[in-house]
Amino acid sequence: MQLDHSFTVPATPDDAWKLFLDLRRVAPCMPGAVLDTLDGDRFTGRIKVKIGAVQMSYRGEGTVTRDETGRTLVLDLSGSEARGAGTAAARVVAAVTADPADPAGTRVRVLTELDITGRPAQFGRGIMAEVGDRIVRQFASGLEELLRSPADAYTGSGAPRTGVPAAAEPEAADLGAAVLPVLLRKTAVPAAAVIVAVLLVRALRRRSR
Repeated sequence: MQLDHSFTVPATPDDAWKLFLDLRRVAPCMPGAVLDTLDGDRFTGRIKVKIGAVQMSYRGEGTVTRDETGRTLVLDLSGSEARGAGTAAARVVAAVTADPADPAGTRVRVLTELDITGRPAQFGRGIMAEVGDRIVRQFASGLEELLRSPADAYTGSGAPRTGVPAAAEPEAADLGAAVLPVLLRKTAVPAAAVIVAVLLVRALRRRSR
């Protein structure tokens, strides 16, 4: 599955790029995610999501590749369910450019190639795309809040930090609100057909009496 998302943040491209270089600060913006270790360009972490009544926890690892000239970040990720046989692998390419509509803003485009097995694969492409949209929107909101924080300064070198404190169990990101509209759209026609069939059966029974 391929996903394509874009969003803007209230910072110059230079400041936004410096923030993206520091995974320790960016990781908490991802809903349900916790960064456990960070060693140079390699890291490990966990993520927990809830889709309707289904809750899934993943443990995984990844590497990051940076293109300073093009301001492009590439994440290669792989993980598996903590309690289950499902697996997930993704290649995420994030490009930082100036926002054409706002010289003081930055546009971030995120291209994701996702390969997932297990329970999430049963939801289908439509629902997974909705879930991806919801995650990116929450991630963008977290970045915006971080960038607007007066206590945050982006004058450092931007080099990744290795001191990651011990993290608690992540709180599940409840994405049920993203799934419900798709489920309703997918089940609307079958449900309507069932209702019509039931009404016809009842009408025929009344006539036979």
